Amino acid sequence: MTNLFADLPTHLDDELVTVLAENKSIRIERIVSTGHCSPDDFWYDQDEHESVVLLKGKAQLQFEDEDTPVSLVPGDCINIAAHRRHRVQSTSQDEPTVWLAIFYGD
Repeated sequence: MTNLFADLPTHLDDELVTVLAENKSIRIERIVSTGHCSPDDFWYDQDEHESVVLLKGKAQLQFEDEDTPVSLVPGDCINIAAHRRHRVQSTSQDEPTVWLAIFYGD
């Protein structure tokens, strides 16, 4: 058994990614951010779809095809289609941001 809120660090140099389960078709990750964001010139462009649930903290995602970032609070979820370019605009500075990310194919 795993508790997604156990052992949350308060400071990280890099995001903490823990693979919870995976096979050929799906990968489930817990991602912990502590004030992290993507570099200004970086965009995720993934081969698989990604469904993200924000469990704790706050975050903003920027999509290349939208002018305004999407703000996420606990309980919000968003599905990101494969190859939809996006970046993490910001995450909480004052508490860990915990994401549950599910990567899957067609």
